[in-house]
Amino acid sequence: MHSLLSLKNIQKEFPGCVANKSVNLSIEVGEIHALLGENGAGKSTLVKIIYGILMPDKGHIEWNGQRTYIRSPIVARKLGIAMVFQHFSLFDALTVVENIALGIPFGLSLSKLAQKINDISELYGLTIDPHQEVHSLSVGERQRVEIIRCLLQKPKLLIMDEPTSVLTPQEAHKLFKILKRLSVEGCAILYISHRLREIRALCDKATILRQGKVVNECDPSKESARTLAEMMMGSQLTVPKRQDKIKSDHVKFSVKNLSSYSKKSSFGINLQNISFDLRIGEIFGIAGLAGNGQLELMKMLSGEVFCDDPETIKLSGQPIGRLSLSERRQKGLFFIPEERLGHSAVADIPLWENGLLSAMRSQKLLNWGFLNFKKSIEFAECIVSRFNVKVVGVGYNASGLSGGNLQKFIVGREIQQKPNVLIAVQPTWGVDAGSAAAIHKEILSLAEAGSTVLIISQDLDELFLIADRITVISEGRISRAIEVVDASVEEIGLLMGGSNNEEDVEEELIL
Repeated sequence: MHSLLSLKNIQKEFPGCVANKSVNLSIEVGEIHALLGENGAGKSTLVKIIYGILMPDKGHIEWNGQRTYIRSPIVARKLGIAMVFQHFSLFDALTVVENIALGIPFGLSLSKLAQKINDISELYGLTIDPHQEVHSLSVGERQRVEIIRCLLQKPKLLIMDEPTSVLTPQEAHKLFKILKRLSVEGCAILYISHRLREIRALCDKATILRQGKVVNECDPSKESARTLAEMMMGSQLTVPKRQDKIKSDHVKFSVKNLSSYSKKSSFGINLQNISFDLRIGEIFGIAGLAGNGQLELMKMLSGEVFCDDPETIKLSGQPIGRLSLSERRQKGLFFIPEERLGHSAVADIPLWENGLLSAMRSQKLLNWGFLNFKKSIEFAECIVSRFNVKVVGVGYNASGLSGGNLQKFIVGREIQQKPNVLIAVQPTWGVDAGSAAAIHKEILSLAEAGSTVLIISQDLDELFLIADRITVISEGRISRAIEVVDASVEEIGLLMGGSNNEEDVEEELIL
């Protein structure tokens, strides 16, 4: 009996890099198959070959036992292959329904397609307004659009790249149920995720890539998250742990009654009386489902949007609510935005130039209007070495890196500057287990050295691992802060889902 999809000795090379080396992979009808590997292991290249974005240099593909040439995504979709991308293929100027209509011959009017989108949204718990313009969506909301677009195609093979990064634990559990139902109905799923507990709970089989080669195949349910990570890394995994520390009462960064009204878009989230204090050496976590005000909060904290009252935000007791982003950086307040390309890094310039974007003044890379090339390159090379960024050299453009490796460079660029206060949104999004552990270790070390860290994340595992206190943002409001040792994933997950009334949360947990 032939497999639904078979890859035979697939090889793909790029200048200075062999992305896939004689890869063999088979996926059966109805199978949920995990593709695992560190950032830069060749996963993205392989799935792009399956989806017709890239053609292999050597080897071939068989679909239902027949040799086939998938020369474009159109060919892939005709075969019944759909893909949810980690980096989104959406047009900012169009609405959700207009984006979904592109390239997919539903033969429906936009109004009927919008109704289908609403039906899928309700079924999967992926709330989205079909008529909302994409430029006004957060990164998490854009991923929901990609997921919905694929599900509308009723695929025979569904490729999913980090699909639960935008979901609460409860919603992720619901999605798993639906994926298992699709599997029973005969839809195969190729599932890529760095959340190894998901892989163990969901997948029937796992193929592990390392440096472009298949190094192992296993039944993930019979492995632990640690053994899966160690197969990917080829070495032992060291998980960082918070050290017991004396709590400081000294407030380093404070926000008092921060409110905002979204003027540019009717779909924006209004922030309502947000207040919190961050102490010296503390790691403070804000959990929340995408689109609940994280983007608006980050803009106000970073200085992209000013506060009406400068006293609303204070750093070391000094009001900074009316200072620009650059002025806040000069006072030691540093940022890691959610969006990698376009916000944190420029795609079409080399890594060393991307290092300049935030470090030009703090690292004195510019003197009297003249750029110090040698020092700038050394700064970028130091980040690449310290954070194990897999790249041929710092002269390569940011667009040539995998998402996880670019994220490591961006995080490293900010940490390397030793900020007084670091605000990071999704610091390990799309990063493999080993790299995430390394980033967490650096954040913990930063806090232990006296810096204050604010992490805004949807990854509860991350927050429970390194944060001292945690709160939840939902519909522009935040819940009371809870010591992590006193919190539970279920409680935080319910708050993320919109249950801001703590009595309601307690009642749901009891039930």
